[in-house]
Amino acid sequence: MHMQQWILLAIMAAGGVAVIGSYIQGFKAHSGGSEVLWGGVKGRLRILNYVTMLLAVIGFFAFSYWLFFQINPDNAQIGGRIGYWIYYVIFLLILIPSALWMPLTFAYMKKPSFARWIGVRLALALVGIGSLALLWAIICATPRDANVAYWFAVGGAAAFSLQTAVMDMLIWPALFKV
Repeated sequence: MHMQQWILLAIMAAGGVAVIGSYIQGFKAHSGGSEVLWGGVKGRLRILNYVTMLLAVIGFFAFSYWLFFQINPDNAQIGGRIGYWIYYVIFLLILIPSALWMPLTFAYMKKPSFARWIGVRLALALVGIGSLALLWAIICATPRDANVAYWFAVGGAAAFSLQTAVMDMLIWPALFKV
């Protein structure tokens, strides 16, 4: 792997640890577990959410494989002028607010306020925007070999965007009730 890919891997690993750590801490510190986080999402919509979550996880591995093993950072261009480094920014945009979402949500549930709700919505919006930026960056990457790995990366980023930009950023907040 190229040095830029190692940097991206470090960002993803550190961010992933922060996200998982925030979830572990959140579940340990708050009774009711994950059920309280579903808010008003019930029935078929919850099943759809489980499906999109699974697709997003599979998609994460698909686009990660492409980013680490199928693209050459030395000559990669996104949109004809941005280098591979843009993936650092995109993953920071996804991972930092992802790590903040659960603590912000529990803080809001403990003491609801407009400012806390805006914090929760902002975290979800940043993740959704980051996931859409990732989809754009993969679609617009050149040079690329439009092989199976590339199309799995595009599909994976689309699935990830469906989960984060639609299910999490738009639908969950509309239904969430304390």
